[in-house]
Amino acid sequence: MSSRPILLPALALTVITAVWGSTFFMVKDIVVFTTPLDFLGVRFAIAALAVIVLRGRRLLTCSPTTWRRGLSAGAVYAAAQIAQTYGLKTADASVSGFITGMYVVLTPVILFLVFRVSTPARVWVATILATAGLAVLSLQGLALGTGEALSFLGAVLYAIHIIVLGRWAGQEKGLDLAAIQMIAIGAICGAAALPGGIGLPRGVIPWAEVFYMALISGLLALIVQTWAQARIPAARAAVIMTTEPVFAALFAILFGGESLSGRLLLGGGLVLAAMLLAELGPTASPRPARDGRRGRDAAGER
Repeated sequence: MSSRPILLPALALTVITAVWGSTFFMVKDIVVFTTPLDFLGVRFAIAALAVIVLRGRRLLTCSPTTWRRGLSAGAVYAAAQIAQTYGLKTADASVSGFITGMYVVLTPVILFLVFRVSTPARVWVATILATAGLAVLSLQGLALGTGEALSFLGAVLYAIHIIVLGRWAGQEKGLDLAAIQMIAIGAICGAAALPGGIGLPRGVIPWAEVFYMALISGLLALIVQTWAQARIPAARAAVIMTTEPVFAALFAILFGGESLSGRLLLGGGLVLAAMLLAELGPTASPRPARDGRRGRDAAGER
């Protein structure tokens, strides 16, 4: 495959990865004025309605197995979103972005522990690096902050989501699974937010951010990623997507009012090095393709 056909999909995937990274500081700002569950309920209700409008007729023809798998994967992703969003109430957006990116390392580790899938030695080295980076970023004395712990739980759930979808990737259409997931996520987050009523965002900017995360980092990102992943090698795509936490930190510093510290540089550098080490080379992890991790981002950011 020549470099020219790969260039455009690689650029498109890089842009979408930047879009995913840009959502962290927005979520942190929004959850100051509304509860995480209210935010998630509104956000994913918009995404689910968009899916029904755009793909509803197609989904009516999907098999019960496709629906069962999509709903199951959506439930895992909804739990990850709730954990991550609550984590952002107390963790810096830049730190949360780096911790969430550890799904890249956690995926092959969980595959080995649960399914006995062979894991290269470099992945274990990457795990040590990522753990060291997490400690630098998050540990306060001997205590792990609640926000960082919830962000890590979200990363674990995202890794499980990758594995679940990866096992079904060859049997279902990625867009169908992603669309059903968004419906499931909207229903779960909406139902979780119902007790006590759902508080709506107030003001033009919060509403604009919600629509951006529902439609741009959600639906549009899924479409672009699906197109790009069909045209670029999986290993190269994985390396591109490991830049998400870098973009998360960059946007948080430029627009979220966070400062660039030596701790962030050291801890983030270790985590990013771990992610790159885990992904470079064959069989580092399941394909992070349209049916993998960003089946979750069919619904939005993380």
